Amino acid sequence: MTEQRKRVLSGMRSTGKLHLGNFVGALDNWVRMQDQYDCFFFVADWHALTTDYADTSQVKRNSMDVSLDWLAAGLDPDRSTLFIQSHVPQHAELHLLFSMITPLGWLERVPSYKEQRENITEKDLGTYGFLGYPVLQAADILIYKGDLVPVGEDQVPHVELTREIARRFNQFYSLTSPTSAVVFPEPQPLLTPAAKLPGTDGRKMSKSYGNTILLTDPEPVVRQKLKTMMTDPARVRRTDRGNPDVCPVGDLHKIFSDRETNARVDSGCRTAGIGCIECKKWAADSLMRILDPIQARRKKYEENPRLAWDILESGSEKAKKVAAQTMAEVRDAMGMSLAFEAPDRAGGAK
Repeated sequence: MTEQRKRVLSGMRSTGKLHLGNFVGALDNWVRMQDQYDCFFFVADWHALTTDYADTSQVKRNSMDVSLDWLAAGLDPDRSTLFIQSHVPQHAELHLLFSMITPLGWLERVPSYKEQRENITEKDLGTYGFLGYPVLQAADILIYKGDLVPVGEDQVPHVELTREIARRFNQFYSLTSPTSAVVFPEPQPLLTPAAKLPGTDGRKMSKSYGNTILLTDPEPVVRQKLKTMMTDPARVRRTDRGNPDVCPVGDLHKIFSDRETNARVDSGCRTAGIGCIECKKWAADSLMRILDPIQARRKKYEENPRLAWDILESGSEKAKKVAAQTMAEVRDAMGMSLAFEAPDRAGGAK
């Protein structure tokens, strides 16, 4: 008998076309996980509403763009379950039940809550949906009884909150199953390597900063963006020596260029043997070796988007079956089963 693989659960918000930061921070790791774990990856369109509730006109289009980039990057529906969050309504049902038992203080202490309230000032985030999104996130994970959640270190508190919600539910309610009285296992964070990826202005690559290189950017656009990218501020003149360890373009080389190119960059920059223009050209060459095959695969789905939609629909049906089984256990543990139960002589239920 083969050992049952642990289940991994993760998702991405419906933000539209993905950029290199998304690829390095999550997507590339997901692709590598497919042969090791039982992977469930979902497009989090409901989560997108926590900040974009006032205008939902682009949510579906953005969901498709995320999905196309997933498939182009190498996520395989034969090795992973790919689906859309809102197509599995059990997420909402479990979210409702979790919201009944989650203390308000738990949500207010989530690190990203205050941070985003302070930074996203152009939108009204004083809603329950924004405050309660970690509860929905817990439902996303626990409804599939995920063993592992791939995250960076800054997201570990979110997984810990999910563990606390699972623990609290298990304390209140239990199954009568002879094999397990616990409804939800407590998921563990799976810390994934995430290299530092700067945007074109030197800050973290983010759509909110307008400094991204998209996975769909054609080669001329990639090269033009790199031409304007910040470099080591100490290199004012061509003859000035630089330090690739403090240069955003040097960071790109460390992630995307091969050993030989990195050696040429390191030596050439430190001795002023190469200029920043040449260094950026080499960086563009390295990026296009990654992006060309991704864009070629994406083109197949762009020409026939129904293929991608069918994959998502099929994955959603598979996810529904798993979610429905979990919800049957949840209702049973809470004494709220949908099955008819005749009252006993004392007037209660059998």
